Amino acid sequence: MGGAEQMALDALLLEQSWSRDLTQPVLRFYRWIRPSLSLGRHQRQIPGSWLSLASTGQLDLIRRPSGGGSVLHAGGLTYALIWPDPPRQRREAYRQVNHWISQGFASLGIRLNAGDAPAQAGAIDCFARSTAADLVDADRTKRIGSAQFWQHGHLLQHGEIPLAPPRELWQAVFGTTPAGWTTAAPDGSAVEQALLASFSEGLSTSEWTHQALSEEERRVMQQRAEGYRVDPSAA
Repeated sequence: MGGAEQMALDALLLEQSWSRDLTQPVLRFYRWIRPSLSLGRHQRQIPGSWLSLASTGQLDLIRRPSGGGSVLHAGGLTYALIWPDPPRQRREAYRQVNHWISQGFASLGIRLNAGDAPAQAGAIDCFARSTAADLVDADRTKRIGSAQFWQHGHLLQHGEIPLAPPRELWQAVFGTTPAGWTTAAPDGSAVEQALLASFSEGLSTSEWTHQALSEEERRVMQQRAEGYRVDPSAA
């Protein structure tokens, strides 16, 4: 499944959550089949170098339904939580999700804490700053960037966990090198299992149901995916 399809599916699951008055949260983990640069919902500034990278096929440009700055998805793990009954306050929702994520990483021997930089409207590089929505390690290096999208009181929260991002592509996109892990990067499957356990405890969900998409859901997802692709020739 491509990046645009992933974004369309997350948005569709959020829509189903409020339109059907569902009470069960949905938690997804996925990786991107192609290097992709996702832009925040309200991000309008697209540097020419990014358009060039996209037009030459080095990465895909995608628009997220969630806010925040741009995120390079390559060699990492993405989580998406659809939460039907989150705290009403945006900051409190971030705080609770960050607590569950921190617990998961603590089980892997990695300590993470919330960032403390002020939010900056229109920020380009998500991983250049660490706000209270994000998680940093003991060296204040940002390890997880998260963003939200709310509809009718239901929440979609996205987060990216760069595990082994490609250095050359990161340099080409952001002009910096990706931060290495103090020790070896954690295994993606181990991270997924640790987070599944901590989210299950935090959301009081002892059993998750793995549910395949219906033909209608696949049709709607494919149809809406076009709205999340960014055409570099038209941007």
